[in-house]
Amino acid sequence: MSTKEEKVLLDVEDVPSMGKWLPLSLQHLFAMFGATILVPYLVGLSPAVALISSGLGTIAFLLITRGQVPAYLGSSFAFIAPIIAAQTVDGPGAAMVGSFLAGLAYGVVALIIKMAGYKWVLRILPPVVVGPVIIVIGLGLASVAVGMAMYENPGAPAGELVYSSKHLIVALVTLAITIVSAIFFRGFFGLIPILVGIVGGYLFASFMGLVDLTGIAQAPWIAAPDFLIPFVSYTPTISWEIFLLMVPVAIVTISEHIGHQMVLGNVVGRDYVKKPGLHVSILGDGVATMIAALIGGPPNTTYGENIGVLAITRVYSIFVIAGAAVIAICFGFIGKITALISSVPTPVMGGVSILLFGIIASSGLRMLVDGKIDFGQKRNLIISSVILVIGIGGAFIHIGDKFELHGMALAAILGIILNLVLPGKDQNGENIDELDKDSAA
Repeated sequence: MSTKEEKVLLDVEDVPSMGKWLPLSLQHLFAMFGATILVPYLVGLSPAVALISSGLGTIAFLLITRGQVPAYLGSSFAFIAPIIAAQTVDGPGAAMVGSFLAGLAYGVVALIIKMAGYKWVLRILPPVVVGPVIIVIGLGLASVAVGMAMYENPGAPAGELVYSSKHLIVALVTLAITIVSAIFFRGFFGLIPILVGIVGGYLFASFMGLVDLTGIAQAPWIAAPDFLIPFVSYTPTISWEIFLLMVPVAIVTISEHIGHQMVLGNVVGRDYVKKPGLHVSILGDGVATMIAALIGGPPNTTYGENIGVLAITRVYSIFVIAGAAVIAICFGFIGKITALISSVPTPVMGGVSILLFGIIASSGLRMLVDGKIDFGQKRNLIISSVILVIGIGGAFIHIGDKFELHGMALAAILGIILNLVLPGKDQNGENIDELDKDSAA
């Protein structure tokens, strides 16, 4: 049942009163804040730029969808491992080039969907392929989360890592606060367990003597963040290695986008797959990712956290979403806030990441369950097994000096190929026509 049948407080086109506009927009900002700043923290990009790029990307999305889709876009977790890998190839600039190419891939897919419809996307990306790939995203990052939780210097070579019981205690307390928030808190605070965990962990880390406030005191109130501008900060170059590291990840995020649009449509009571059309919303997502790449932010994606805010508040106004985007942009230029984010100790982020990366993996399992995947069927068992071992094991194809395809991208491509060539394709999961009916419900 759509929440549209309940009393809608503000519909998509409604403008809130000035007294309600700010607090309603702040709700959406807080819902996305913890996850959005965690991604750049993990990959070595500027959290301030991530906030700005999420705000700009959201505004671009709202304009491209002609104000019909109340969605907020934040940093994508699917690109964490590829960004780290791309940075080892040729620095942060290479990761930005790869992100831009991934955004272009969205545009290509949007164009094909406009001409050929969207059902082909669902056929090559059924739950039996996408579910295991999402599991790979979460479990592939498990060692990153545990390393941040256990070591004083998690970025050091394996032989130089320094174990710290103090760091582990802080990480476990942060994890506990996050779990309690997710399970027992209700309403608005139940929607922001990651942010609650970071704040609680930060306070405990301060008590343990791990927080340095010097940078906050010295930071100016207004400051330009560390943008990465092509031809200014770096000279962009395109290589097959970067292309194959970043672009195949769009397979996963586009599938995630389709799912979000269907859920959002059910919440708001509109069929966004048909109007403004899946090709329009995918294009908006791609443009947001390209904008982020041009200023040094991580790729963007629609956020389920903010869809949850819409469902609970029954406030669907795009003006509220746009207000959150504007506030995020403003926050990015406040030096004190940037310094505050930078002062968060590594074990705090490690504790939060343990849960968050686990939830990502579990969401892949949920997709397999919701898709009614029968692992008694050999083809389903084979497809999932190959994706999981190739992705988590870090397998790669290396031809010559420039061509390399590995990890999640290789796993996703092999999964798609197996799904297309193995017999019994109609047993993979949900019927496409049923999905079409559900999206119009």
